[in-house]
Amino acid sequence: MPFSRRIEAAILRSIRSGQAGAAPPKLAAALEHAVFPGGARIRPQICMSVAKACGDDMPAMADAAGAAIELIHCASLVHDDMPCFDDADIRRGKPTVHMAYSEPLALLAGDSLIIMGFETLARQSMLDCQRGAALMMTLAQSTGMPNGICAGQAWESEDHVDLGAYHRAKTGALFVAASRMGAIAAGADPEPWTELGARIGEAFQVADDLRDALYDEETLGKPAGQDEVHGRPSAVTAYGVKGAIRHLKDILGGAIASIPACEGEAELAEVVRRTAERLTPVSTPSSARQTV
Repeated sequence: MPFSRRIEAAILRSIRSGQAGAAPPKLAAALEHAVFPGGARIRPQICMSVAKACGDDMPAMADAAGAAIELIHCASLVHDDMPCFDDADIRRGKPTVHMAYSEPLALLAGDSLIIMGFETLARQSMLDCQRGAALMMTLAQSTGMPNGICAGQAWESEDHVDLGAYHRAKTGALFVAASRMGAIAAGADPEPWTELGARIGEAFQVADDLRDALYDEETLGKPAGQDEVHGRPSAVTAYGVKGAIRHLKDILGGAIASIPACEGEAELAEVVRRTAERLTPVSTPSSARQTV
């Protein structure tokens, strides 16, 4: 089964478990609104690609790992969009959760998705308790403090921001989790896979900074120019547009070079190349904002 089908099926199983029984109907609907339709699902794609490169001897464990990472990511988007943070009205071309269902339900939906991510891993832990515990620890470290996505969001409230630490936590953490959890799910040592996740995460953040600076709301499917509006640190501010694009290409080249020698090395390198093509702005689009 293609990764995309495995990922969507695993995420749907998790969401349906949260909608079962006498679940509050509005919150149950908000969960689905937050997760479907998804974006590129890059994080679970990386997770499952690494698992395959390492043998993928427990597909159900890899499916759970990929789904858990995506649920945490979707939870972070729900919270990011709320008025206390980005105050965004649109996400993926449709109303954000707090706009569609209210702020209280958005907060609860984000919290529920985080818990659901860990529950998804716990359900599969019976297959291999050691792998299950390692997966949950890795996801926890990439979600909370001091180096997870919560820390990344918190950097935006500091007077002086370490751009590297900010990017590593806000965006890089879940990509590192993706590469490491793919290896763990397949029973492999996660350490050699850490650099791959870190480099892809750094590249994704630089690309996101470029898109925020160059594209309009219609192209992005979410508000544009948010880094400037909120005074957030940005690779575009630090390097300029051309410098950021050069930096992005350097990072992606390093990501491919960092892939450990393994049976699935060539196939995984191709996954990274395709990811690079999606991320790298070839030129400033015709719909780019003229203020840049």
